[in-house]
Amino acid sequence: MPAADFEMNEIHWMMDMFNTIDVGLVVLDRKYNICVWNGFMENHSGLLPSAVKDKDVFDLFPSIDEKWFRSKAEAVFVLKNRSFTIWEQQPYIFKFKNYRPITGKADHMYQNATFIPLTNTLGEVGHLCIILYDVTDEAVNKLELELANKKLAELSRIDKLTGLYNRGFWEESLHKEFKRINRNNNESCLLMFDIDHFKYVNDNFGHAGGDAAIRHIADVLKKTLRESDIAGRYGGEEFAVTLVDTDVEGAVIFAERLRKIIESSTIFYEESEIKIKVSLGIAKLDTHFAKHEDWIVAADSALYCSKENGRNQVNVYKKENNNPE
Repeated sequence: MPAADFEMNEIHWMMDMFNTIDVGLVVLDRKYNICVWNGFMENHSGLLPSAVKDKDVFDLFPSIDEKWFRSKAEAVFVLKNRSFTIWEQQPYIFKFKNYRPITGKADHMYQNATFIPLTNTLGEVGHLCIILYDVTDEAVNKLELELANKKLAELSRIDKLTGLYNRGFWEESLHKEFKRINRNNNESCLLMFDIDHFKYVNDNFGHAGGDAAIRHIADVLKKTLRESDIAGRYGGEEFAVTLVDTDVEGAVIFAERLRKIIESSTIFYEESEIKIKVSLGIAKLDTHFAKHEDWIVAADSALYCSKENGRNQVNVYKKENNNPE
């Protein structure tokens, strides 16, 4: 084969490969005008090479984060070093639709990219080559795994019956709050309460009726809580609320409002109506508590006092004589 024919065949093979490889190839000049646009880019953008030739890439693709892109590209032009981007840093450079059947839930193609400086005969970088990789499958799989793990973590700390935090996670949160307040000398209160005569509810309406009462308490609590408060099911029919950055006066107002709402509400269970009341105890975090468990004991002591004094009331723990007010 003559040398000229071999060279022509080699150029043909290279062009064929250039247009059929499953990665995007784009070459930009120093003014960010498009010089080269391969078949991958044509297929995913719907734009022919002739339509993008010598056009400003930012004008053609306004979805490109121009500030970020220029910062990335200028470093390559100036330093003459390759640079890389991954989808976790920047989901995509060119916003192409995702057509993959397996990961069809993704709205766009996730992309990794390599920025390569192209030098001329004088060793000057006059052009930039971008190699674009479609990593949608990898990205979607990772995102779905992270979402699944997040849901599992959420389920592990949620009480199934009430949707409130379970005792383990709530107490862990209380421990963190205990340390935070001791560092910052802030003021917070702990509220503990339970359903009065809960055995009567179970005996007359069955455990399903008791569950309905517990769910009702949780629903009322969720509607009453402030965003900063942390509520959990402490066990059985007992609940706990960390009232963050709240003094005793504010805690009593919250507790009384909660008590009155529960007292005036009605639970409709099957063909029956269930009326319940609650007893509540409050303890302000104080320096004489050596650990967060002491705070729980204090609030529980105030709750016990509410039970002993006739139920359906709020009592506050008083540290001077280790008794509730």
